[in-house]
Amino acid sequence: MHAGLARRAIVIFLVELLAFLPMEGTASARQEQSAAPARQDQPLATYLRKPYMELFQISPELRFSTGQLDSERKSLGEAKDRCAKRFKDQSKQYEKQLEAAREELKKKSSTITPEERNAIHCRIQNLDLLQSESAVLSQHAIPTAYANLQAKLDLIQKWPAVYRETESEIASGAYHQRRWGDVQDIGFRQIASDQQDDIKTGQRAVEEMKRAGLLPPELKNEAIQEYVNSVAQRVAKNSDLKIPLHVTVLQSREINAFALPGGYLFVERGLLEAADNESELAGVIAHEIAHDAARHGHKLMKRATIASIFFQAAQIAAIVLTGGVAGIGTYYALQYGFYGLGLVLNLKLLGVSRDYELEADRLGAQYAWKAGYDPAGFVRFFDKMATVKGYINGVSWFRTHPPFYQRMVDAQREILFLGEKPSMVVQTAAFERMKQELQPIVTKAEQEEKEKPSLLIPRAEGCEPPQKIEYKPGQPIEDLCGAPMRQVPEQKPKN
Repeated sequence: MHAGLARRAIVIFLVELLAFLPMEGTASARQEQSAAPARQDQPLATYLRKPYMELFQISPELRFSTGQLDSERKSLGEAKDRCAKRFKDQSKQYEKQLEAAREELKKKSSTITPEERNAIHCRIQNLDLLQSESAVLSQHAIPTAYANLQAKLDLIQKWPAVYRETESEIASGAYHQRRWGDVQDIGFRQIASDQQDDIKTGQRAVEEMKRAGLLPPELKNEAIQEYVNSVAQRVAKNSDLKIPLHVTVLQSREINAFALPGGYLFVERGLLEAADNESELAGVIAHEIAHDAARHGHKLMKRATIASIFFQAAQIAAIVLTGGVAGIGTYYALQYGFYGLGLVLNLKLLGVSRDYELEADRLGAQYAWKAGYDPAGFVRFFDKMATVKGYINGVSWFRTHPPFYQRMVDAQREILFLGEKPSMVVQTAAFERMKQELQPIVTKAEQEEKEKPSLLIPRAEGCEPPQKIEYKPGQPIEDLCGAPMRQVPEQKPKN
């Protein structure tokens, strides 16, 4: 009985890990759509680099023809295929060189000097890293980047009509009839009954994750722990959660947060680094609280087919995260999604999970709004993740989610339905103090990562720093497609 519960507990963690739910809103819940007309003096492709929130504002004034939109859509599809193929081919080249280096080591193992052996070790691990990065780019990051661009193209084309429909619903009062439209009754309505039944499940999940090494250590800073707890409790008091909320900040650079059943919320350090203001942080937290209020974890545990697959991933994750024997390639496969592990996951099985994401997006926006936060922080944070940061530490977050366009439009419609509240919070002095408190912790953690053995730095001694794909932090991933590819000279074995 306990083993079954433990297995299910890990499933919830991994489902949430794959489904980081960064949603956040803009500075005004009902933006001035009919403000100054947008100047359509730029190529269509240029508009696709603009943030979602800006596109919501200006798209009603843009006048691109159907032919222009279809042509751009076709160009994006072709560019994605070319770019993905480029890095797929590069991955194969690195794989061949990797095999050659390993074969050289095997043949010369008994005759080479220690220096020669170490040089081959260094070359192998460098090629291993390059091959993994190329595979991740071709299989995950590049398709995700172009899916994001396609979503913005859809927004330019479709949002004006959806906006008019939304305004009509607001004018007629029909929007009150939407699901969970009774926002004035938040806290007094019932989203899911028997939330208290999940408490023991959550407790077991936390215990099992700690035993399996799946839970990073707590961040050792009382001020930061108290600050994040205060934001989370503010949102929880203005939500439909009817059980106590337990909040823990974890010492991990992953940009993530996840909720276990029973009111157990974990926020990773990387999320605090990535958020630019308190409304963004509150938007993510509100989304996670919505998962618990709607008992999504409890419902997902019933999907045994998914459970068996994710439990396999959990076993491998435990090896990696506890510093066990695992290659850099395995690390990257885990970091960028369990697909890289060769696990067969039918995305149709995640249909319910996708529905849950949309539900949590809507409820999360409502909870942030009710707590006095600008609910648009949700959209802004998502945009930032999808455009830049997500490719570094969270490609898998976007693989199990609903299509970007659907998610962004549903969120914006909910923000418009909610309307503005006086003095909605975007930034606070407490958030800025937290950031100051966090900086030396981040600096120390980064230094420690450089000085101790890690799957991210060379395992062989005396190696040059590992080469990396020509990606610069903050650069849109699709920019890689036009950059010259670094070539690693193939080193043939010496006779």
